[in-house]
Amino acid sequence: MEQTQEKKKVIFSAIQPTGTITLGNYLGALKNWIKLQDDFNCIYALADLHAITVRQDPAKFRAHIYEAYALLLACGVDLEKSLFFIQSHVSTHAELAWVLNCYTQFGELSRMTQFKDKSAKHADNINAGLFAYPSLMAADILLYQADLVPVGADQKQHLELTRNIAERFNGIYGNVFKVPDGYIPKAGARIMSLQDSTRKMSKSDENANAYVAVLDKPEVIMKKFKRAVTDSEACVRYGEGKDGINNLMGIYSSVTGKTYDEIEKEFDGKGYGDFKTAVGEAVVEELRPIQERFNQFIKDKAYLKECYDKSADIARKISQRTLDKAMKKIGFVLK
Repeated sequence: MEQTQEKKKVIFSAIQPTGTITLGNYLGALKNWIKLQDDFNCIYALADLHAITVRQDPAKFRAHIYEAYALLLACGVDLEKSLFFIQSHVSTHAELAWVLNCYTQFGELSRMTQFKDKSAKHADNINAGLFAYPSLMAADILLYQADLVPVGADQKQHLELTRNIAERFNGIYGNVFKVPDGYIPKAGARIMSLQDSTRKMSKSDENANAYVAVLDKPEVIMKKFKRAVTDSEACVRYGEGKDGINNLMGIYSSVTGKTYDEIEKEFDGKGYGDFKTAVGEAVVEELRPIQERFNQFIKDKAYLKECYDKSADIARKISQRTLDKAMKKIGFVLK
């Protein structure tokens, strides 16, 4: 892993292990994680430290961490090519986060839209961690001298802040951190709710028919697609005012690799019932091998531990170099 560090650009990405991973997470982010492994030096993390800005049930939280780790391995994260560790197992993340807190302005953090949104949603628990969350995110990225960070629309603001923090620190102490760029995946599908196509598919949706979980049983997946909201035109084509069909076409395209033109031709003269069935069946087949691998991994805690321990050991060595450099520049006495 470390030997290829100089040859390939470094990509860092993390995902929170807070329960259900949806089809939207898989098609929008995780499928791209798998593709990136051939061309980049990928460093992936389960961001469990980030997750506790919202109060977690301890037993469920622990189970979710195991499940998320097993599921990402099942999706195709390859430890021969990438690092994939649990964030709290690498203490440099929390250490650098504190240092970067002291180089992040209060005004910058207060402008973060995610802080405003989550504060409104969890008004009874507006904690300091929720406020300083972007400094920890910056530490996650900067520890590995990442060249690129895959970003969706909701993370652009955080990446911009990470760049500002790195430039501020470098401006004071010299070239300590690589200033990362955003990486926009070529075909990162934005998957919307099956019941309200103006909103992103989300596991927190109160309507269980609005999202498909990667671990949903085939019959549940089929039922959810058959209930997907469409329009009254009954014509499978991409267009304005056809958000429901546009979303289903996006899902079908992501899973089968077919273009929108090919999809329109395939379903020319057919109704929405046929199309919804085809989308559901394609998704079931896409997820089947992932579900089978997941069921193997989740039963083998010893194997999971071997995987995350090995990645954490390597991540600790890489990130410690960056942390030591930053601490030394500031003037700390290193042990």
